[in-house]
Amino acid sequence: MSSFFSRSNKSASSSSSSLAKQSKENATSEIFTEPSSESSVKKKWEYDEIQLKQIEDLKAFTKTLILPSTDSYHPWELRFLNDPGTHPRYMRAAKWKFDDAKKRIQGTLEWRREYKPELIQPEDVGIEAETGKIILTGFDFDSRPILYMRPGRENTERSPRQIRHLIYHLERAIDFMPPGQEQVAIIVDYKSATSQSNPSIAVARQVLNILQNHYVERLGRGLVVNMPWWINAFFTGISPFLDPITRDKIRFNPKLTELVPAVQLDSEFGGEYEFDFQHAPYWKTITEFCHIAPDGSRISSSGEKIYPPSGNGIKAALEGLHPIKGAVATGQVEKIDNVDKVIITPPSIDNTPTESPAPTTPAISDAHENAVVEDSSKSNGNVKEGSDKTLINEQSNGTVDSSLEDGIKRISLNRALTTAPGAPEGEAVFDHPPTEGEIKEARQSLEGR
Repeated sequence: MSSFFSRSNKSASSSSSSLAKQSKENATSEIFTEPSSESSVKKKWEYDEIQLKQIEDLKAFTKTLILPSTDSYHPWELRFLNDPGTHPRYMRAAKWKFDDAKKRIQGTLEWRREYKPELIQPEDVGIEAETGKIILTGFDFDSRPILYMRPGRENTERSPRQIRHLIYHLERAIDFMPPGQEQVAIIVDYKSATSQSNPSIAVARQVLNILQNHYVERLGRGLVVNMPWWINAFFTGISPFLDPITRDKIRFNPKLTELVPAVQLDSEFGGEYEFDFQHAPYWKTITEFCHIAPDGSRISSSGEKIYPPSGNGIKAALEGLHPIKGAVATGQVEKIDNVDKVIITPPSIDNTPTESPAPTTPAISDAHENAVVEDSSKSNGNVKEGSDKTLINEQSNGTVDSSLEDGIKRISLNRALTTAPGAPEGEAVFDHPPTEGEIKEARQSLEGR
């Protein structure tokens, strides 16, 4: 997203020295890789029989497109398709128009084969991360991982590597997601940014194409703070290229303490988190927590190549919480044995979900202690919403489902109150009235010069 919102000629060394002068008292360079006790996953998608059939039909379609097993990218493509939330996300993004969903997901498969987002090497984008222009740390109240984007910390010339850096962080945010969550929160801080650092509409369109077409339904919130005077013109310029639903998720100058637990919100925005960015420990934590190998693939703690399943975050996957066969939502997982043996085995077409879960099968997650457990009954096929209840999955004869005896607990996550569309909140922060020179720079930026 740094390419989306910024472009600058500043060097990495000048930006780093500037950051050093701004270090905070009692600061920490440690990042949050898990939600706080105040956060919980609240969004759950529910599908009717027609929609479930469309999801299964889309799965059948993508099976006809899968790369041959001899292709080196084959296991990573299957990993993407085996994510329980992948096909439902494309159906939702296509507004349940099946032909549109087919075109969208086929386009994404073609893009991923060329781009290989899972295999971006840390060393390739490391220089882009030196100044902290994109930082992944903390979670909002809905347990969405937070990406902080600060255009004022731009340190490189515009290049394809800037976009790879954005994609790398999006992939790491997906790794951070707890079971049941499939979206990210983005906070764009324009402090110290200038109109000269803004990209052209053409560059913005390129990034929007990737985000809207290939990371569909991934944005939960887009929050813009410390807005300079020229940002209205920029957003007016890119607005025609924004999906209406995406546009409605963007808020300007919101009160971040109402959206993010204070303990995980950067103190610059009113939180209690005295974060002082230091590149070396930040990059080390991101790389190790997500188990990223030098070649971009995944490795175990012992250095063995692994293929942890996608859809429930890297931590849950390595703890043995893997998607239920036939699941259609992120968060529908089961505890498996022999985790080490399973994750070193490349994904195969045989474990691609092909069955719809019974209407009574709610999501499960032992790892997410803040999720609300609900009652479920197979006798009437309904799932009842509840609060602080223990799940009792009963058969029609009234006996408790034996899966509980095996340690398979099933939970269903509460519905979330979505961010309703509305006018931008708060007032734009201007350092000074725009000069003639700044107005000219802004026009040049918008015109792509």
